[in-house]
Amino acid sequence: MAEDEMGEQEFNEAIESLCRSKAEEFRLLGYEQVTGPDIWDCVSQKYEKNGIPPLYQLVNDILSLKTTQFMNFMTISAYRGSRFD
Repeated sequence: MAEDEMGEQEFNEAIESLCRSKAEEFRLLGYEQVTGPDIWDCVSQKYEKNGIPPLYQLVNDILSLKTTQFMNFMTISAYRGSRFD
């Protein structure tokens, strides 16, 4: 089901729910400060050039995100000054 078939609000709610779920998983692994928006920032940064991909790709990217990928993103963001302002 594509974004236009779901409706924008439904699509956004589904993505937010997935990001919250992934953040909860990371918290269980000891990464206490991770939030859903942090997960979305990490995953969505790779869509800046080509735009948002199909829903199945988004779901896969969120659910397959590894803690090392996330921590690399956060570290680079901190060095650039684009996070933690």
